Amino acid sequence: MKIKKGRIDVSEMTEFLNRMVVEKPLLPVVIPLLLVLWSVEKWVFNLSNWVPLVIAVWATIQYGSYQQRIAVQDLNRKWKQLILQTTHTTPLEHCEWLNKLLIEIWPNFIGRKLTLKFSSIVEKRLKHRKPKLIEKIELLEFSLGSCPPILGLHGVQWSTIDDQRFIRMGFDWDTTDISIMLLAKLTMGTARIVVNNVHVKGDLLLSPILDGKAILYSFVSTPEVRIGVAFGSGGSQSLPATEVPGVSSWLVKLCNDSLNKTMVEPRRRCLYLPAVDLRKKAVGGVLHVTVVTAGQLSRNSFKGRSRTSDENSVDNHNDTMGKDFHTFVEVELEDLTRRTLEVAGPNPTWDSTFNMVLHDDAGILKFNLYECCSNSLSYDYLASCEIKLRYCDDDSTIFWAVGPESSVIAKHAEFCGKEVEMVVPFEGINSAKLKVKLTLKEWQFSDGLHSLSGSQLSTRGSSLYGSTSNFQPRTGRKIYVTVVEGKDLLEKEKSGKSYVKLQYGKTIHRTRSAANSHPTWNQKFDFEEISDGEYLKIKCYNEDMFGDENIGGARVNLEGLIDGVVRDVWIPLEKVNKGEVRLEIEMVTIHDYHQGSHGGLIELVLIEGRDLVAADIRGTSDPYVRVQYGNLKRRTKVMYKTLAPQWHQTFEFPDDGSLLALHVKDHNALLPTSSIGDCIVEYQRLPPNEMSDKWIPLQGVKRGEIHVQVTRKVPELQKKVSDSEPASSRGQKVSIQMKQTMMKIRSLIEDENLEEASMFLNELESLHEVEEECIVQLETEQMLLLNKINELGQEIINSSPRNKIVN
Repeated sequence: MKIKKGRIDVSEMTEFLNRMVVEKPLLPVVIPLLLVLWSVEKWVFNLSNWVPLVIAVWATIQYGSYQQRIAVQDLNRKWKQLILQTTHTTPLEHCEWLNKLLIEIWPNFIGRKLTLKFSSIVEKRLKHRKPKLIEKIELLEFSLGSCPPILGLHGVQWSTIDDQRFIRMGFDWDTTDISIMLLAKLTMGTARIVVNNVHVKGDLLLSPILDGKAILYSFVSTPEVRIGVAFGSGGSQSLPATEVPGVSSWLVKLCNDSLNKTMVEPRRRCLYLPAVDLRKKAVGGVLHVTVVTAGQLSRNSFKGRSRTSDENSVDNHNDTMGKDFHTFVEVELEDLTRRTLEVAGPNPTWDSTFNMVLHDDAGILKFNLYECCSNSLSYDYLASCEIKLRYCDDDSTIFWAVGPESSVIAKHAEFCGKEVEMVVPFEGINSAKLKVKLTLKEWQFSDGLHSLSGSQLSTRGSSLYGSTSNFQPRTGRKIYVTVVEGKDLLEKEKSGKSYVKLQYGKTIHRTRSAANSHPTWNQKFDFEEISDGEYLKIKCYNEDMFGDENIGGARVNLEGLIDGVVRDVWIPLEKVNKGEVRLEIEMVTIHDYHQGSHGGLIELVLIEGRDLVAADIRGTSDPYVRVQYGNLKRRTKVMYKTLAPQWHQTFEFPDDGSLLALHVKDHNALLPTSSIGDCIVEYQRLPPNEMSDKWIPLQGVKRGEIHVQVTRKVPELQKKVSDSEPASSRGQKVSIQMKQTMMKIRSLIEDENLEEASMFLNELESLHEVEEECIVQLETEQMLLLNKINELGQEIINSSPRNKIVN
C-alpha cells in the first residue's frame, strides 16, 4: 500500500488511537503480541505472509467504524437542535430526583430563607390590605414548616421561543405543617387568627437568563389556593373560623391578588444566583429613569384598548397618524409617579429623565402610554409595559421584562452608575415598543453601607428609604434634619406660599412658609432616633385662604445613619406628578445622658399658643392645656376668646421617664370640652440643667403650635457623702449613685469591658454598705420618733379635762 505523506492527518490518527485504547482495552496487549509473532516468523522460522495483511485489514475496519460513529453523533446533535427549534415542547421528563433533593435541603436551607423573605412580604401586604371588619392586624409568627412543595409530579417539559428556553412543571404544595399567626384588632375586641394549612396548586414556568446567572419564575395562570383558618393561640385553637366571617376568603383573595400582581404570566419574579454574597440587606435605592422614545405607534393597534375619560372622543380619532396624534408616558414606581411632556407623531421622542426612589430591594417600573385628545383636557389610555429590577447579593442590579411573544428581556448592571438601555414592547402589542434608559445611582443598606456610582466596592453612608414601624423606644442618638429647599412644586396660585411638615414617630415639626415654586427654607430640626426602622414622613403644603392644600409627600428611611456623616439628598414627592424637596440629614450620638429616674425634676413652662383652630361659632376659642405626665395630670387657666393664648404657667414633675403629653382643649361651661390639638414634649435626651425653648406643632388639627420651655433639673451628686448629713438625705443620694453605677456596669458589660466593670462593682459594694448603715440609722430614728410620739400622746391625754357625760 502506498500512502502519500501529505495525506496523513497526525491529529486525527492520534485521536483515533486514543479512542481505540478506550474502547478496546486489550488492544495494547494484542498489538505487541502480534509484533512478537511477526518477529519470530521473520527471524526464527517463516510462518506465512498473512499476519501483516490481517493487521492492516483489521485496522482499516476499525477506522471506518470509528468514522461512522462520529458521523452518527454529529447527525444526532444536529437533529436535536432542529427538533428544539421547530417544536415548542419536548416530551415529558421525570424529575423524582428533584423532589428527593428538595426534601433533603428544604428544612435547613430553602425553608428558612423563604420564611424570612415571605414574612416581610406578608407583613407589608397586611398593612395595606385588610377588611373593613378588622381595624388593625399584625403578624406575630410566620413559618413555612418542614414540608416542601412537590414539583413536576406529572413530569417536566422544555419549550423554546426563539433562543429562549422555558421549563414547565407542576407545583403542588399541600401542607398542615405551616405556622402563621396574626393578631387582629376588631371592633368587638381582639382575636388571634391562625393559618394551620395551605394548599397551592398550579403550573410553574422557569426560564434561565444571563447565561445561567439568574432564573425567572412565574405561574402560567392563577393557581388554585385554599387556606385553612382557625382562631385561638398556638395549639389551643378552640374557636371556629366562623366567629369572624370572611377572614378565610379575605386571606385567599389577598394571596391571589399578590400572586397575580407579582408572579402570574406575564409578570415574573427573579432568582439571582451570585458567585459572591456580600451579606448586606438593601432597604432602598435611587434610580434615574430616562424615557427616550417610542416607535411604531398606531391607532389601529390600540383600537379597543382605550380607557377613555371622555368616551365620545374615541369616535373623533382618525386612523391615520399625524401631527394631531399627541402622546405622553407616565412612569409609576409604587406611589411615585412622573410624566413626560406631550409629543406629536407616531415615533415620539421625549428624552425625559426622572429621579425615582425605591423603598425596598426590588421594584416594578410601570410605563403607561396616553394620548392627549385634541381641543380637550381629557386623555386616553393606550397601553402599558413593565420593567422589574432588584438588588443582587454581589452588589449588582438586574433588570428584566417581557419581550415579544412572551420572550425574556434581561439586563445586568455589575455596579451602581452603569446605564442600561432596554427596548420593551407594550403588553399585548408587539409592534409598538418603548425605549428607556435606567441607571441605578445608589443602593442603601440597613447597616449603614451604600454603593456609590461607578464603584463595585461599598463605603460608609446611610440608607434613606424603606420600611415602616410603630413608635419605638429611643436609641440615645439624635437626628438633625435640615429642610433646605424645594423645586418644581405644584402651585395653586402664582402668589401662593408653601411649607413642609416633618413627622418622626409622634414628633412633628413645620417649616415657615416660603413663596414661589422653588422655595428656600434652610431650617434645621432635631429628632430622637427610634429603633426598628421608623421612617421620616414628609408632607408639603400650599397655603390657601380656604384651607391648606397637600401638594405631595414622601417617606425617608433613617435606618443605618452614621454619626457625623451628612446626607444631602433630593427627595421626590409621591402621589403628584412633580416636585422634590432637598434634605440634609445628620446623626449625632448623645453621650452621658441616661434615660429614666435621676432623682430630679422636669420643669415645664407653658408660655403661649398661636394660630389655634377656632372651636366656637364666633371664630374664636377658649383654650386651656391639660398636661399629662404618666399618671399625673395638671391644667392651665382658661384664656377666653382668643386663638393666641398667653398662659405663662410653670409645672414640675418628678423625673421618672414618663411620656409628657399636652392636650389643648376648648372650654365650654355647659357642653363637653372639644379638642383643638395634642402634642408630645420630648425631654428624655435633653442635657441636664439646660433649658430647651421650642414651638411644637399640634397633631390632629390643621394648624396650631404651642410654645414651651422644658428643663431637666438634675441635682449635682458627689461620690463621697458626708456623714454629718441626715440619714434620709444620705440614703437618697446613695440610692441615686447606686442606680447610676449599675447603669454604667450594664453598659460596660455590653461593651465587654470587664476590667472597668469590676472596678465599678467594688464601688457598688461600698455604696451598698453605706446604704445598709443609712437603713439601720433610719430604723433607729424611726423607733425613737415613734416612742417620742407615744410619750407626747400620753401627756396630752393626761393633761386634758375629762368629759362629763350628761344622760
